[in-house]
Amino acid sequence: MSSLEADVLVIGGGSTGAGVARDAALRGFTTILVERRDLVDGTTGRFHGLLHSGGRYAVKDPSAAVECIAENRILRRVAADCLEDTGGLFVATPWDDPDYGDLFVKGCEATGVPAEEIPVAEALRREPRLNAEIRRAFVVPDAALDPWKLVWGCARSAEQHGARILPYHRVLDLEVVDQRVLGALVRDEHSGEEFRIHSKVVVNAAGAWAGQIATLAGCVVNVRAGMGVMIAMNHRIVNSAVNRLKFPADGDILLPLRTACVIGTTDVFVPDPDDTEIGRDAVDLLLDEGEKLVPGFREARALHAWAGVRPLFEDTRDVAETRDVTRSHALLDHMAREGVAGFVTITGGKTTTFRLMAEVAVDAVCRQLGVERRCTTAEEPLPGSESHTLYGLDTRLAAREPVPQSEEIICECELITRSRLEQTIKRRATTNLDDIRRLLRLAMGPCQGGFCIYRATGILHHGDRVDHTEANRALVSFLEERWKGLHPILHGDQLRQARLDDWIFQGILDVEHLPA
Repeated sequence: MSSLEADVLVIGGGSTGAGVARDAALRGFTTILVERRDLVDGTTGRFHGLLHSGGRYAVKDPSAAVECIAENRILRRVAADCLEDTGGLFVATPWDDPDYGDLFVKGCEATGVPAEEIPVAEALRREPRLNAEIRRAFVVPDAALDPWKLVWGCARSAEQHGARILPYHRVLDLEVVDQRVLGALVRDEHSGEEFRIHSKVVVNAAGAWAGQIATLAGCVVNVRAGMGVMIAMNHRIVNSAVNRLKFPADGDILLPLRTACVIGTTDVFVPDPDDTEIGRDAVDLLLDEGEKLVPGFREARALHAWAGVRPLFEDTRDVAETRDVTRSHALLDHMAREGVAGFVTITGGKTTTFRLMAEVAVDAVCRQLGVERRCTTAEEPLPGSESHTLYGLDTRLAAREPVPQSEEIICECELITRSRLEQTIKRRATTNLDDIRRLLRLAMGPCQGGFCIYRATGILHHGDRVDHTEANRALVSFLEERWKGLHPILHGDQLRQARLDDWIFQGILDVEHLPA
Protein backbone atom coordinates (compact mmCIF):
# COMPACT_ATOMS: atom_id res chain seq x y z
CA MET A 1 0.00 0.00 0.00
CA SER A 2 1.36 3.42 -0.97
CA SER A 3 1.71 6.19 1.59
CA LEU A 4 2.26 9.92 2.00
CA GLU A 5 4.10 11.79 4.75
CA ALA A 6 3.21 15.10 6.40
CA ASP A 7 3.69 17.07 9.58
CA VAL A 8 -0.03 17.89 9.71
CA LEU A 9 -3.00 16.00 8.29
CA VAL A 10 -6.21 18.05 8.18
CA ILE A 11 -9.54 16.23 7.89
CA GLY A 12 -12.33 18.39 6.47
CA GLY A 13 -12.58 20.68 3.44
CA GLY A 14 -14.83 23.46 4.71
CA SER A 15 -13.74 26.91 5.80
CA THR A 16 -12.18 25.67 9.05
CA GLY A 17 -10.23 22.83 7.44
CA ALA A 18 -9.02 24.99 4.56
CA GLY A 19 -8.09 27.69 7.06
CA VAL A 20 -6.11 25.19 9.15
CA ALA A 21 -4.29 23.87 6.07
CA ARG A 22 -3.36 27.40 4.99
CA ASP A 23 -2.23 28.45 8.47
CA ALA A 24 -0.15 25.31 8.94
CA ALA A 25 1.47 25.67 5.51
CA LEU A 26 2.25 29.34 6.12
CA ARG A 27 3.99 28.35 9.37
CA GLY A 28 6.22 25.95 7.44
CA PHE A 29 4.58 22.62 8.26
CA THR A 30 4.23 20.05 5.49
CA THR A 31 0.48 19.74 5.24
CA ILE A 32 -2.13 17.50 3.59
CA LEU A 33 -5.87 18.17 3.61
CA VAL A 34 -8.41 15.46 2.81
CA GLU A 35 -12.13 15.91 2.18
CA ARG A 36 -14.57 13.10 1.36
CA ARG A 37 -16.34 15.22 -1.29
CA ASP A 38 -15.52 18.47 -3.05
CA LEU A 39 -14.27 21.43 -1.03
CA VAL A 40 -17.08 23.59 0.37
CA ASP A 41 -19.62 20.80 -0.19
CA GLY A 42 -20.62 20.65 3.48
CA THR A 43 -21.72 23.26 6.02
CA THR A 44 -19.67 26.19 4.69
CA GLY A 45 -21.18 25.90 1.22
CA ARG A 46 -24.70 25.61 2.62
CA PHE A 47 -25.07 28.64 4.88
CA HIS A 48 -26.78 31.95 4.14
CA GLY A 49 -23.60 33.87 3.32
CA LEU A 50 -23.62 36.43 6.14
CA LEU A 51 -20.36 37.85 7.45
CA HIS A 52 -21.50 38.53 10.98
CA SER A 53 -20.83 41.80 12.76
CA GLY A 54 -21.61 40.04 16.03
CA GLY A 55 -24.89 41.92 16.50
CA ARG A 56 -26.93 38.74 16.27
CA TYR A 57 -25.16 37.32 19.34
CA ALA A 58 -24.48 40.50 21.34
CA VAL A 59 -27.25 39.79 23.86
CA LYS A 60 -27.52 36.00 24.07
CA ASP A 61 -24.01 34.79 23.17
CA PRO A 62 -21.53 37.62 23.90
CA SER A 63 -18.37 35.52 23.50
CA ALA A 64 -19.46 34.64 19.94
CA ALA A 65 -20.18 38.33 19.28
CA VAL A 66 -16.67 39.34 20.38
CA GLU A 67 -15.13 36.74 18.05
CA CYS A 68 -17.34 37.80 15.12
CA ILE A 69 -16.57 41.52 15.18
CA ALA A 70 -12.82 40.90 15.56
CA GLU A 71 -12.76 38.49 12.60
CA ASN A 72 -15.11 40.69 10.58
CA ARG A 73 -12.46 43.43 10.64
CA ILE A 74 -9.64 41.04 9.77
CA LEU A 75 -11.46 39.41 6.84
CA ARG A 76 -12.22 42.82 5.35
CA ARG A 77 -8.45 43.18 4.99
CA VAL A 78 -7.28 39.70 4.03
CA ALA A 79 -10.31 38.30 2.16
CA ALA A 80 -11.67 41.48 0.58
CA ASP A 81 -12.39 39.88 -2.81
CA CYS A 82 -14.74 37.41 -1.09
CA LEU A 83 -16.87 40.12 0.55
CA GLU A 84 -19.53 42.57 -0.58
CA ASP A 85 -19.94 45.41 1.90
CA THR A 86 -23.74 45.40 2.03
CA GLY A 87 -23.89 46.78 5.55
CA GLY A 88 -26.46 45.48 7.99
CA LEU A 89 -29.70 46.60 9.59
CA PHE A 90 -31.41 45.35 12.74
CA VAL A 91 -35.08 46.33 12.65
CA ALA A 92 -37.95 45.87 15.10
CA THR A 93 -41.14 44.75 13.38
CA PRO A 94 -44.58 44.90 15.05
CA TRP A 95 -44.10 41.24 16.06
CA ASP A 96 -40.88 41.95 18.02
CA ASP A 97 -40.49 42.89 21.69
CA PRO A 98 -39.88 46.68 21.77
CA ASP A 99 -37.75 46.32 24.91
CA TYR A 100 -35.18 44.16 23.11
CA GLY A 101 -33.70 47.23 21.42
CA ASP A 102 -32.31 48.51 24.72
CA LEU A 103 -30.80 45.09 25.48
CA PHE A 104 -29.28 45.13 21.99
CA VAL A 105 -27.61 48.51 22.59
CA LYS A 106 -26.12 47.34 25.90
CA GLY A 107 -24.96 44.05 24.38
CA CYS A 108 -23.24 45.76 21.46
CA GLU A 109 -21.52 48.22 23.78
CA ALA A 110 -20.28 45.36 26.00
CA THR A 111 -18.96 43.27 23.09
CA GLY A 112 -17.50 46.06 20.95
CA VAL A 113 -19.96 45.65 18.08
CA PRO A 114 -20.49 49.03 16.33
CA ALA A 115 -24.23 49.73 16.29
CA GLU A 116 -25.81 53.09 15.47
CA GLU A 117 -29.51 53.77 15.80
CA ILE A 118 -30.99 55.59 12.82
CA PRO A 119 -34.46 57.06 12.28
CA VAL A 120 -37.02 54.63 10.92
CA ALA A 121 -37.54 56.98 7.97
CA GLU A 122 -33.85 56.66 7.08
CA ALA A 123 -34.03 52.85 7.28
CA LEU A 124 -37.02 52.88 4.93
CA ARG A 125 -35.21 55.24 2.56
CA ARG A 126 -32.34 52.74 2.38
CA GLU A 127 -34.63 49.72 2.11
CA PRO A 128 -38.00 50.88 0.73
CA ARG A 129 -39.46 47.36 0.59
CA LEU A 130 -39.19 46.88 4.36
CA ASN A 131 -42.32 46.78 6.48
CA ALA A 132 -43.37 50.43 6.93
CA GLU A 133 -44.44 49.62 10.50
CA ILE A 134 -40.93 48.92 11.84
CA ARG A 135 -40.33 50.71 15.13
CA ARG A 136 -36.55 50.94 15.54
CA ALA A 137 -33.53 50.44 13.30
CA PHE A 138 -29.79 50.02 13.93
CA VAL A 139 -26.90 49.99 11.47
CA VAL A 140 -24.12 47.37 11.94
CA PRO A 141 -21.11 46.33 9.79
CA ASP A 142 -22.54 43.08 8.40
CA ALA A 143 -21.48 41.98 4.91
CA ALA A 144 -22.15 39.26 2.33
CA LEU A 145 -19.52 36.54 2.01
CA ASP A 146 -18.84 34.16 -0.88
CA PRO A 147 -17.91 30.86 0.84
CA TRP A 148 -16.62 29.20 -2.34
CA LYS A 149 -14.18 31.99 -3.16
CA LEU A 150 -13.09 32.05 0.48
CA VAL A 151 -12.32 28.34 0.80
CA TRP A 152 -10.72 27.96 -2.62
CA GLY A 153 -8.65 31.06 -1.90
CA CYS A 154 -7.38 29.39 1.28
CA ALA A 155 -6.71 26.17 -0.65
CA ARG A 156 -4.74 27.96 -3.37
CA SER A 157 -2.73 29.85 -0.76
CA ALA A 158 -1.98 26.61 1.09
CA GLU A 159 -0.85 24.95 -2.15
CA GLN A 160 1.41 27.91 -2.93
CA HIS A 161 3.15 27.18 0.37
CA GLY A 162 3.57 23.47 -0.31
CA ALA A 163 0.35 21.92 1.00
CA ARG A 164 -1.51 19.14 -0.81
CA ILE A 165 -5.28 19.52 -1.10
CA LEU A 166 -7.08 16.24 -1.78
CA PRO A 167 -10.85 16.52 -2.36
CA TYR A 168 -12.79 13.29 -2.86
CA HIS A 169 -10.57 11.45 -0.40
CA ARG A 170 -12.49 9.74 2.39
CA VAL A 171 -10.95 8.84 5.76
CA LEU A 172 -11.65 5.15 6.40
CA ASP A 173 -9.77 4.82 9.68
CA LEU A 174 -7.23 6.52 11.92
CA GLU A 175 -3.97 4.77 12.75
CA VAL A 176 -3.58 4.68 16.53
CA VAL A 177 -0.53 3.09 18.15
CA ASP A 178 0.17 3.27 21.89
CA GLN A 179 -2.39 6.02 22.42
CA ARG A 180 -0.96 8.20 19.63
CA VAL A 181 -2.62 8.98 16.29
CA LEU A 182 -0.04 8.46 13.55
CA GLY A 183 -2.16 9.21 10.51
CA ALA A 184 -5.09 7.87 8.54
CA LEU A 185 -6.17 5.27 6.01
CA VAL A 186 -7.70 7.14 3.07
CA ARG A 187 -9.59 6.11 -0.07
CA ASP A 188 -9.56 8.05 -3.34
CA GLU A 189 -13.29 8.15 -4.15
CA HIS A 190 -12.63 8.45 -7.88
CA SER A 191 -10.09 5.66 -8.39
CA GLY A 192 -10.96 3.50 -5.37
CA GLU A 193 -7.28 3.38 -4.37
CA GLU A 194 -6.58 3.12 -0.64
CA PHE A 195 -3.38 4.49 0.90
CA ARG A 196 -2.01 5.74 4.20
CA ILE A 197 -1.07 9.24 5.22
CA HIS A 198 1.46 9.31 8.04
CA SER A 199 1.54 12.52 10.07
CA LYS A 200 2.85 13.93 13.31
CA VAL A 201 -0.49 15.56 14.18
CA VAL A 202 -4.01 15.02 12.85
CA VAL A 203 -6.41 17.98 13.01
CA ASN A 204 -10.06 16.96 13.00
CA ALA A 205 -11.89 19.84 11.27
CA ALA A 206 -14.80 17.79 10.00
CA GLY A 207 -17.48 20.12 11.36
CA ALA A 208 -20.78 18.36 12.03
CA TRP A 209 -19.01 15.07 11.22
CA ALA A 210 -16.21 15.66 13.77
CA GLY A 211 -17.77 13.21 16.23
CA GLN A 212 -17.66 10.44 13.62
CA ILE A 213 -13.96 11.08 12.96
CA ALA A 214 -13.16 11.24 16.67
CA THR A 215 -14.63 7.79 17.30
CA LEU A 216 -12.02 6.33 14.93
CA ALA A 217 -9.40 7.34 17.52
CA GLY A 218 -11.47 6.13 20.47
CA CYS A 219 -12.35 9.71 21.45
CA VAL A 220 -15.69 11.38 22.13
CA VAL A 221 -16.75 14.70 20.59
CA ASN A 222 -20.36 15.69 21.27
CA VAL A 223 -21.31 17.66 18.18
CA ARG A 224 -25.02 18.31 17.70
CA ALA A 225 -26.03 18.81 14.09
CA GLY A 226 -28.39 21.79 13.86
CA MET A 227 -30.05 21.72 10.44
CA GLY A 228 -30.98 25.06 8.92
CA VAL A 229 -33.12 25.59 5.81
CA MET A 230 -32.66 28.64 3.56
CA ILE A 231 -34.44 29.88 0.44
CA ALA A 232 -32.97 31.99 -2.35
CA MET A 233 -35.31 34.51 -3.97
CA ASN A 234 -34.71 35.44 -7.60
CA HIS A 235 -33.71 39.09 -7.10
CA ARG A 236 -32.30 41.45 -4.46
CA ILE A 237 -35.40 42.34 -2.47
CA VAL A 238 -33.08 44.19 -0.07
CA ASN A 239 -29.56 45.52 -0.56
CA SER A 240 -28.51 45.34 3.12
CA ALA A 241 -28.30 42.35 5.42
CA VAL A 242 -31.53 42.76 7.41
CA ASN A 243 -31.93 41.11 10.83
CA ARG A 244 -34.95 41.15 13.09
CA LEU A 245 -34.28 43.03 16.35
CA LYS A 246 -34.97 40.06 18.64
CA PHE A 247 -33.35 37.00 20.17
CA PRO A 248 -32.11 34.72 17.34
CA ALA A 249 -34.99 32.71 15.90
CA ASP A 250 -36.18 31.09 12.68
CA GLY A 251 -36.46 33.14 9.49
CA ASP A 252 -35.10 36.37 10.96
CA ILE A 253 -32.31 37.16 8.43
CA LEU A 254 -32.82 38.47 4.89
CA LEU A 255 -29.54 38.83 3.03
CA PRO A 256 -28.58 40.01 -0.47
CA LEU A 257 -26.23 37.50 -2.05
CA ARG A 258 -24.94 38.46 -5.50
CA THR A 259 -28.00 38.94 -7.72
CA ALA A 260 -30.33 36.99 -5.42
CA CYS A 261 -31.59 37.29 -1.86
CA VAL A 262 -31.60 34.65 0.89
CA ILE A 263 -34.08 34.21 3.72
CA GLY A 264 -32.93 32.06 6.63
CA THR A 265 -32.77 30.11 8.65
CA THR A 266 -34.34 27.35 10.72
CA ASP A 267 -32.57 25.36 13.44
CA VAL A 268 -33.60 21.77 14.11
CA PHE A 269 -31.53 18.96 15.60
CA VAL A 270 -30.93 16.04 13.23
CA PRO A 271 -29.29 12.78 14.40
CA ASP A 272 -27.48 12.29 11.06
CA PRO A 273 -25.77 15.34 9.50
CA ASP A 274 -26.18 13.72 6.07
CA ASP A 275 -29.97 13.62 6.45
CA THR A 276 -31.12 17.10 5.46
CA GLU A 277 -34.44 16.58 3.74
CA ILE A 278 -36.39 19.83 3.46
CA GLY A 279 -39.99 19.74 4.66
CA ARG A 280 -42.79 21.90 3.36
CA ASP A 281 -43.38 23.25 6.89
CA ALA A 282 -39.88 24.80 6.96
CA VAL A 283 -40.47 26.46 3.58
CA ASP A 284 -43.83 27.87 4.71
CA LEU A 285 -42.30 29.15 7.94
CA LEU A 286 -39.53 31.04 6.11
CA LEU A 287 -41.95 32.56 3.61
CA ASP A 288 -44.26 33.67 6.43
CA GLU A 289 -41.37 35.24 8.37
CA GLY A 290 -40.14 36.97 5.24
CA GLU A 291 -43.59 38.48 4.85
CA LYS A 292 -43.18 40.18 8.25
CA LEU A 293 -40.00 41.89 7.07
CA VAL A 294 -41.11 42.65 3.50
CA PRO A 295 -44.85 42.76 2.76
CA GLY A 296 -45.55 40.81 -0.40
CA PHE A 297 -42.54 38.54 0.17
CA ARG A 298 -44.66 35.42 -0.34
CA GLU A 299 -45.55 36.63 -3.83
CA ALA A 300 -41.90 36.93 -4.85
CA ARG A 301 -40.34 34.06 -6.77
CA ALA A 302 -38.60 31.48 -4.60
CA LEU A 303 -35.64 30.25 -6.60
CA HIS A 304 -34.03 27.41 -4.67
CA ALA A 305 -34.12 25.86 -1.20
CA TRP A 306 -31.26 24.14 0.57
CA ALA A 307 -30.22 22.97 4.00
CA GLY A 308 -26.97 22.90 5.92
CA VAL A 309 -25.97 21.54 9.31
CA ARG A 310 -24.25 23.59 12.00
CA PRO A 311 -21.59 21.86 14.11
CA LEU A 312 -22.80 22.79 17.59
CA PHE A 313 -20.46 21.57 20.32
CA GLU A 314 -21.53 20.83 23.88
CA ASP A 315 -19.47 18.81 26.33
CA THR A 316 -22.76 17.55 27.77
CA ARG A 317 -26.03 16.64 26.10
CA ASP A 318 -28.14 18.60 28.59
CA VAL A 319 -29.07 21.37 26.14
CA ALA A 320 -32.50 20.63 24.68
CA GLU A 321 -32.65 23.25 21.91
CA THR A 322 -29.91 23.75 19.31
CA ARG A 323 -30.48 27.52 19.44
CA ASP A 324 -29.31 27.41 23.08
CA VAL A 325 -25.87 26.07 22.10
CA THR A 326 -23.12 28.70 21.90
CA ARG A 327 -21.83 29.69 18.48
CA SER A 328 -18.29 30.07 19.86
CA HIS A 329 -15.68 27.55 18.76
CA ALA A 330 -14.17 24.73 20.80
CA LEU A 331 -10.63 23.33 20.65
CA LEU A 332 -10.29 19.79 22.01
CA ASP A 333 -6.79 18.53 22.75
CA HIS A 334 -7.33 14.80 23.01
CA MET A 335 -4.05 14.28 24.84
CA ALA A 336 -5.41 16.29 27.74
CA ARG A 337 -8.96 14.88 27.44
CA GLU A 338 -8.42 11.17 26.75
CA GLY A 339 -4.66 10.69 26.72
CA VAL A 340 -4.56 10.30 22.92
CA ALA A 341 -1.57 12.20 21.51
CA GLY A 342 -1.16 13.64 18.02
CA PHE A 343 -4.87 14.44 17.67
CA VAL A 344 -6.82 17.68 18.08
CA THR A 345 -10.38 18.64 17.15
CA ILE A 346 -11.52 22.14 16.24
CA THR A 347 -15.29 22.51 15.99
CA GLY A 348 -18.25 24.80 16.62
CA GLY A 349 -17.84 28.41 15.58
CA LYS A 350 -19.01 30.04 12.36
CA THR A 351 -17.63 30.71 8.90
CA THR A 352 -17.07 34.30 10.04
CA THR A 353 -14.62 33.04 12.68
CA PHE A 354 -12.93 30.32 10.60
CA ARG A 355 -9.55 32.11 10.52
CA LEU A 356 -9.46 32.43 14.32
CA MET A 357 -10.42 28.77 14.68
CA ALA A 358 -7.58 27.78 12.34
CA GLU A 359 -5.11 29.89 14.32
CA VAL A 360 -6.18 28.26 17.59
CA ALA A 361 -5.92 24.78 16.05
CA VAL A 362 -2.43 25.32 14.59
CA ASP A 363 -1.28 26.86 17.88
CA ALA A 364 -2.29 23.52 19.42
CA VAL A 365 -0.32 21.69 16.72
CA CYS A 366 2.75 23.76 17.65
CA ARG A 367 2.33 22.79 21.30
CA GLN A 368 2.04 19.11 20.36
CA LEU A 369 5.24 19.35 18.33
CA GLY A 370 7.07 21.50 20.88
CA VAL A 371 7.77 24.40 18.51
CA GLU A 372 6.84 28.08 18.33
CA ARG A 373 5.80 29.50 14.96
CA ARG A 374 3.86 32.73 14.60
CA CYS A 375 0.49 32.88 12.82
CA THR A 376 0.41 35.35 9.90
CA THR A 377 -3.06 34.74 8.45
CA ALA A 378 -4.40 37.99 9.93
CA GLU A 379 -1.82 39.87 7.87
CA GLU A 380 -1.33 38.00 4.58
CA PRO A 381 -4.19 38.43 2.08
CA LEU A 382 -5.71 35.56 0.15
CA PRO A 383 -4.99 35.26 -3.58
CA GLY A 384 -7.14 37.85 -5.34
CA SER A 385 -7.42 40.07 -2.26
CA GLU A 386 -3.97 41.64 -2.41
CA SER A 387 -5.42 45.04 -3.35
CA HIS A 388 -7.82 44.91 -0.35
CA THR A 389 -10.64 45.87 -2.74
CA LEU A 390 -14.03 44.54 -1.73
CA TYR A 391 -16.14 42.66 -4.29
CA GLY A 392 -18.61 44.76 -6.28
CA LEU A 393 -21.86 43.54 -7.75
CA ASP A 394 -20.88 45.01 -11.12
CA THR A 395 -17.69 42.90 -11.35
CA ARG A 396 -18.98 40.68 -14.17
CA LEU A 397 -20.70 43.40 -16.18
CA ALA A 398 -17.74 43.55 -18.58
CA ALA A 399 -19.26 40.46 -20.22
CA ARG A 400 -21.53 41.36 -23.14
CA GLU A 401 -24.05 39.70 -25.34
CA PRO A 402 -22.37 37.89 -28.27
CA VAL A 403 -21.36 40.26 -31.03
CA PRO A 404 -18.55 39.76 -33.56
CA GLN A 405 -15.18 39.25 -31.84
CA SER A 406 -16.64 39.39 -28.32
CA GLU A 407 -16.97 36.86 -25.52
CA GLU A 408 -19.65 34.18 -25.73
CA ILE A 409 -21.83 34.14 -22.60
CA ILE A 410 -22.71 30.63 -21.44
CA CYS A 411 -24.72 31.54 -18.33
CA GLU A 412 -26.65 34.81 -18.77
CA CYS A 413 -27.91 34.82 -15.18
CA GLU A 414 -24.41 34.91 -13.67
CA LEU A 415 -22.61 36.37 -16.73
CA ILE A 416 -20.21 33.44 -17.07
CA THR A 417 -18.23 33.60 -20.29
CA ARG A 418 -17.03 30.61 -22.30
CA SER A 419 -13.36 31.36 -21.64
CA ARG A 420 -13.91 31.54 -17.89
CA LEU A 421 -15.83 28.26 -17.91
CA GLU A 422 -13.14 26.53 -19.99
CA GLN A 423 -10.36 27.83 -17.75
CA THR A 424 -12.16 26.56 -14.65
CA ILE A 425 -12.80 23.11 -16.12
CA LYS A 426 -9.14 22.85 -17.08
CA ARG A 427 -7.83 24.10 -13.74
CA ARG A 428 -10.05 21.82 -11.67
CA ALA A 429 -9.61 18.84 -14.02
CA THR A 430 -13.12 17.69 -13.15
CA THR A 431 -16.09 16.36 -15.08
CA ASN A 432 -18.48 17.10 -12.19
CA LEU A 433 -20.64 20.06 -13.21
CA ASP A 434 -21.76 20.54 -9.61
CA ASP A 435 -18.13 21.17 -8.64
CA ILE A 436 -17.95 23.79 -11.41
CA ARG A 437 -21.19 25.32 -10.10
CA ARG A 438 -19.64 25.95 -6.71
CA LEU A 439 -16.67 27.73 -8.24
CA LEU A 440 -18.52 29.89 -10.77
CA ARG A 441 -22.15 29.99 -9.53
CA LEU A 442 -23.05 28.19 -12.76
CA ALA A 443 -26.83 27.61 -13.05
CA MET A 444 -27.54 29.40 -9.76
CA GLY A 445 -29.60 32.17 -11.34
CA PRO A 446 -33.32 32.36 -12.20
CA CYS A 447 -33.30 29.60 -14.84
CA GLN A 448 -31.53 27.18 -12.43
CA GLY A 449 -29.62 25.67 -15.36
CA GLY A 450 -32.50 25.51 -17.81
CA PHE A 451 -30.61 27.42 -20.51
CA CYS A 452 -26.94 27.12 -19.55
CA ILE A 453 -26.23 23.64 -18.26
CA TYR A 454 -26.62 21.84 -21.61
CA ARG A 455 -24.23 24.42 -23.09
CA ALA A 456 -21.74 23.77 -20.30
CA THR A 457 -22.08 20.03 -20.93
CA GLY A 458 -21.25 20.55 -24.60
CA ILE A 459 -18.16 22.54 -23.66
CA LEU A 460 -17.16 19.81 -21.21
CA HIS A 461 -17.39 17.31 -24.10
CA HIS A 462 -15.76 19.61 -26.68
CA GLY A 463 -12.12 19.01 -27.48
CA ASP A 464 -12.19 15.36 -26.34
CA ARG A 465 -12.13 16.28 -22.65
CA VAL A 466 -14.63 13.47 -21.99
CA ASP A 467 -16.53 11.10 -24.25
CA HIS A 468 -20.27 11.48 -24.84
CA THR A 469 -21.30 8.91 -22.23
CA GLU A 470 -19.37 10.64 -19.46
CA ALA A 471 -20.72 14.03 -20.53
CA ASN A 472 -24.26 12.63 -20.47
CA ARG A 473 -23.73 11.24 -16.97
CA ALA A 474 -22.43 14.62 -15.81
CA LEU A 475 -25.54 16.35 -17.17
CA VAL A 476 -28.01 13.93 -15.60
CA SER A 477 -26.18 13.97 -12.27
CA PHE A 478 -26.28 17.76 -12.20
CA LEU A 479 -30.01 17.88 -12.95
CA GLU A 480 -30.75 15.34 -10.22
CA GLU A 481 -28.73 17.36 -7.69
CA ARG A 482 -30.44 20.64 -8.61
CA TRP A 483 -33.87 18.99 -8.31
CA LYS A 484 -33.33 18.44 -4.56
CA GLY A 485 -33.58 22.17 -3.97
CA LEU A 486 -36.41 22.78 -6.43
CA HIS A 487 -39.14 20.35 -5.47
CA PRO A 488 -39.81 21.89 -1.99
CA ILE A 489 -40.67 25.29 -3.55
CA LEU A 490 -42.62 24.36 -6.66
CA HIS A 491 -45.34 26.99 -6.85
CA GLY A 492 -46.01 30.19 -8.76
CA ASP A 493 -43.37 31.41 -11.18
CA GLN A 494 -40.83 28.81 -10.08
CA LEU A 495 -43.25 26.01 -10.92
CA ARG A 496 -43.65 27.47 -14.41
CA GLN A 497 -39.86 27.70 -14.80
CA ALA A 498 -39.44 24.09 -13.63
CA ARG A 499 -42.06 22.97 -16.15
CA LEU A 500 -40.22 24.81 -18.94
CA ASP A 501 -36.94 23.17 -17.89
CA ASP A 502 -38.71 19.81 -17.90
CA TRP A 503 -39.85 20.39 -21.48
CA ILE A 504 -36.30 21.28 -22.48
CA PHE A 505 -34.55 18.34 -20.85
CA GLN A 506 -37.23 15.66 -21.06
CA GLY A 507 -39.21 16.69 -24.12
CA ILE A 508 -36.40 17.92 -26.38
CA LEU A 509 -33.18 16.36 -25.06
CA ASP A 510 -34.80 13.20 -23.63
CA VAL A 511 -32.18 13.05 -20.88
CA GLU A 512 -33.62 9.90 -19.31
CA HIS A 513 -32.67 7.92 -22.41
CA LEU A 514 -29.28 9.42 -23.27
CA PRO A 515 -26.61 6.80 -24.10
CA ALA A 516 -24.59 6.60 -20.89
